[in-house]
Amino acid sequence: MQPNSIKLHDIKPLMPIEDYSLYYFIVLSIVAIGIVVGIIFLLVRFLRGRKRYNQRKDYFQKIVQLDLNDSKKTAYDLTRYGALFSEDSTRHKEMYKNLVERLAPYKYKKDVDGFDDEVRGYIELYKGMIDV
Repeated sequence: MQPNSIKLHDIKPLMPIEDYSLYYFIVLSIVAIGIVVGIIFLLVRFLRGRKRYNQRKDYFQKIVQLDLNDSKKTAYDLTRYGALFSEDSTRHKEMYKNLVERLAPYKYKKDVDGFDDEVRGYIELYKGMIDV
């Protein structure tokens, strides 16, 4: 017998095998990349927020530290720093407007007297209204 003439019946043809490993790898890669991007985003947000300058807090500290004995400088500084807080509500806006009117006699003059008790009371009331 010659080798070419033998018919083999025990070898079967190749069968297709469904393989989902590529899809599993793609999904796993997308999830891993999403987690890494999320962690980087949260880390960057945390680091930015930590060093952010808070103008409201800074101006509130300056208002609290004003020297009420130097009435001219205090009147100018309170007008400047208090303007930031005047837009918080209508109540703040009215109080700021009233305070600026009461501080007007202490500005625009060469020599001014100290604050009277009424103006000091308005200043303290405005300090108490401010929310930082």
